[in-house]
Amino acid sequence: GLTWNNTKTYDQLGTVTAQFAETKTGTAGGYSYIGIYGWSVSPCVEWYIVDDSFKTMPVNPGSDTNKGTATIDGGTYNLLLRSTTGTGGSNCGSSVTSWNQFYSIRTTARQCGQISITEHFKAWAAAGMTLGKMNEAQVIVEVGGGVGSINFSTANVTAQ
Repeated sequence: GLTWNNTKTYDQLGTVTAQFAETKTGTAGGYSYIGIYGWSVSPCVEWYIVDDSFKTMPVNPGSDTNKGTATIDGGTYNLLLRSTTGTGGSNCGSSVTSWNQFYSIRTTARQCGQISITEHFKAWAAAGMTLGKMNEAQVIVEVGGGVGSINFSTANVTAQ
């Protein structure tokens, strides 16, 4: 993935894109996300672009607000906003204990392709979901328990 120094908004980074190809086996307990993950600061936002899961797509991250849909890279994504609390917000500073999570959840799973990350940022902005200064964008596998494995033959994030 890429990391930035929290000084630029997404539209100052150029075009951010990922390429991925993966195969997986097994389960993932309560939830699983395979895709792109990142943070912004001021405001503090933890964000996910979910293209696949060990579960049936589209996955539901929990109590969230539906902000519509967007068609990106040939697929439809549900745009979701969720408020959360805890210690994870320390990515935005040691005193942060509550923050928003933005999700783009693909309605039909795919195991390879291009993820036009900047297009998700634009779709969130159009839905009133405001990112701050960009911190990072990474390929992610996040699971809540279960047993399984995943292999990425391609996994990269670029900004041009």
